[in-house]
Amino acid sequence: MHTHRLRRLESLVEMLQAQRKLGQQSLPPRRLQTPQDVIDLLQEQVEAVRQESMAGTIEKARALGYLAGLVRKAIETGTLAARLEMLEAVLRQRKEGSQR
Repeated sequence: MHTHRLRRLESLVEMLQAQRKLGQQSLPPRRLQTPQDVIDLLQEQVEAVRQESMAGTIEKARALGYLAGLVRKAIETGTLAARLEMLEAVLRQRKEGSQR
């Protein structure tokens, strides 16, 4: 009797896994070249974690906390890159102004 129930449960699990694989669409490759590209990807993953029905509350909280830390670092990197570009532009202008 237990063997029959176990086989039935295994078949149900296999069917659920097959349905999940069919439901997942293949995403195109993405190039991560700027901090904003990374932020966009992380936002997608945050939404995927939030919508995951099979994960428990604690698993979601851990994943979201980890992703939030990565997003914070990506935002800081983007801000620093923008500030550095602005500083370089000012220095170029000063250099060009002093050569005239």
